[in-house]
Amino acid sequence: MNSVRLDVWSSDDLDDSRSYNSFIGNNYSEMDQLKRRHTNTVQTQKEGFEHFEPVELDENGKTQKPARLPTTKLQVIKAFYEEYYDIILPLFFTFLSFWTRFYLISLSDIVLWDEAHFGKFASHYIKQEFYFDVHPPLGKMIVALAGLFAGYDGGFDFSSGTKYPENVNYTVMRMFLASFGAWLVPLAYATAIELDFSQHAVILVALMVLLDTAYICISRFILLDSMLLFFTFTTVYFMVKFHNQRHDPFSADWWLWLILTGVSIGCVSSIKWVGLFATALVGLYTIEDLWDKFGDLSIPKSIYLKHWIARIICLIILPILIYMLSFSIHFLILVNSGPGDAQMSSLFQAGLHGNDFSENPLEVAYGSKVTIKNMGYGGGLLHSHVQTYPEGSEQQQVTCYHHKDSNNDWIVKKPREAQKNDNDTEVEFVVHGDTIRLLHSITGRNLHSHQVPAPVTKSQLEVSGYGNETLGDVNDYWVIEVVDDMYTKSNRIRSLTTRIRFRHNLLGCYLRAANTILPQWGFKQIEVTCDKNNNPGDSFTHWNIERHWNDKLPSGGKSYYKSKFLHDFWHLNVAMYTTNNALVPDPDKEDILASTPRQWPLVEVGLRMCSWADEVVKFYLLGNPIVWWSGTASLVIFVFVLLYYLIRRQRKYKDFSPAQWDHFLYVGKVCGIGWLLHYLPFCIMGRVTYLHHYFPALYFSILMAAFMLDHFTVSCKPKTKNIIFGTFYSLIIIVFWYFKDLAFGINYPASELKNRKWLSTWNIAD
Repeated sequence: MNSVRLDVWSSDDLDDSRSYNSFIGNNYSEMDQLKRRHTNTVQTQKEGFEHFEPVELDENGKTQKPARLPTTKLQVIKAFYEEYYDIILPLFFTFLSFWTRFYLISLSDIVLWDEAHFGKFASHYIKQEFYFDVHPPLGKMIVALAGLFAGYDGGFDFSSGTKYPENVNYTVMRMFLASFGAWLVPLAYATAIELDFSQHAVILVALMVLLDTAYICISRFILLDSMLLFFTFTTVYFMVKFHNQRHDPFSADWWLWLILTGVSIGCVSSIKWVGLFATALVGLYTIEDLWDKFGDLSIPKSIYLKHWIARIICLIILPILIYMLSFSIHFLILVNSGPGDAQMSSLFQAGLHGNDFSENPLEVAYGSKVTIKNMGYGGGLLHSHVQTYPEGSEQQQVTCYHHKDSNNDWIVKKPREAQKNDNDTEVEFVVHGDTIRLLHSITGRNLHSHQVPAPVTKSQLEVSGYGNETLGDVNDYWVIEVVDDMYTKSNRIRSLTTRIRFRHNLLGCYLRAANTILPQWGFKQIEVTCDKNNNPGDSFTHWNIERHWNDKLPSGGKSYYKSKFLHDFWHLNVAMYTTNNALVPDPDKEDILASTPRQWPLVEVGLRMCSWADEVVKFYLLGNPIVWWSGTASLVIFVFVLLYYLIRRQRKYKDFSPAQWDHFLYVGKVCGIGWLLHYLPFCIMGRVTYLHHYFPALYFSILMAAFMLDHFTVSCKPKTKNIIFGTFYSLIIIVFWYFKDLAFGINYPASELKNRKWLSTWNIAD
């Protein structure tokens, strides 16, 4: 028998019907030859046989050829790549990622889309002016940091569609934030490796994130979304890394990835509350992990308790501390009075530089003009305007409003009967138990309540503006009750520090504002009612005097009152929640930018990010259809594949080893549940939704697409697998190139894009 050379073997030389052992048994002499030729390799020995070289198998169970020494320059390059591909390939994708995010980033020199909001917030940070927004502060502080790097002085107002002035280096600001979007690709690449995807699938994940036109487009502007996606990606990556350390608990690496997971969910939740969905994914994984350990009787109770303590500290306490820290820094920076003051408590505002509360007379007297602040969390200022209720009494609306306005001003009056004999030259202070009348300064209406149900909260009574200085009835009268004062036990009413309640003199109900939002006819302001329940501890029935004018009284002087951080932190979060809930679709208005969650998975809709005039550089937020469609299809396919395997397992078929089945379920749960957590909440929430709300969910569908394709090609021959994945690579690249102008900028008339309007719902061209 002739000697067999290993370097000419191919994977086809071993027929599937011939076992590895039978091959060894028929070729002892050949193995002896190989042993002598490769003396430096690891040798194995079995009883009754001579030493022989192990035959290495590839991922498909086929024999591999040993590496030949390179002889040509091309072979040298190929050998170098094969040795260092695990470094070269991610570096290559990272380079491409930064290039796609930075390319032509300064092409449009106008304020685009939500740059008008987040650029303005950066201005407030740089000028240290207090403002209000529905999102947590971390992302906006990073935008301000980008402004500082760009040398921005905070003087630009970021009006939508306005051209950037020469002194605003918007290019550097955009590049700073685009870098967060650029890091998505290496993070996705590394996550796919940790999920044990094949090299083909790892490349597919990286390519889908790299060449999705929506991800590229959203990353190139002064927005929060690139940071939200970055911390969503890091959360998944750190969680998966932590999972891979499960067999080595409490080791240094185990602690590292657990702590980083907690830091990441703290950061993602501090960018937008959408980040809480990533937090929920980590929470569900942790619950399942602890439940599995609970059933492992080999784990001592003390060790199991340590697992609980570690997760409570790292995944609950640490993220909360990071979230609170972002607000603490927010308050430390914004020390000057600004446009968001009215959202906060009066005491908080008193601590801001530049407010005029020091001019307030100390104690309220009859004839004083005041603004009255609700002290419930998220409370606004008592407000009225000329518009009337569309139903009920149809009298003038009374609401709570979160912005400073002359319609917040009220004059404290005595009842009409007592006012007839009043001496206007004397000062008479308002005290606990007095019956008063509150006259609206602008419209002259009296604060009024009656036996008419409130417009939204039907169990309570309507509060309205009625009559005038001379016309009215006993329903205009309110009794002041002092709850307490922070610094004195006087029965007089002091600005800022005295908590008071207004009890209706006739009905006995209490003036209340509980963050219930009125419909559009009430301008989405807060409903004010008269509550028939007497609950002294209800903070929504507590009020304080915020602003105070009275020419007969001296100013109170500079106040050193300071509110507590925890109160301010909670107050601001409730205000954010209340305002977020008010962002509901208006049935009377058409919002061409809004879309519904049903339209997202199949990329049925895009979004115009600016004016569509021919002379304007235009951007259209639209995903790569191949990426989105394949991601959505894979989610559906996984459900059927899982059901198929569950049925077969019930019939005792063995398609997987226990470890393989656990891994299949693990990856499926990370991708499937991750997608559901980031998608389903938008289907049930009432607020207005936009296409970019789907972007975090898209990532999980991308991972699922690669996982499913990997699963179905696991038994394919290498050439077949190359063809299948190569086809997907090519489609993604070709479609990206076809739609690239939508992300990089359309500097020609939109009418030339009609051939790119694959779906009738895409408003790329009119």
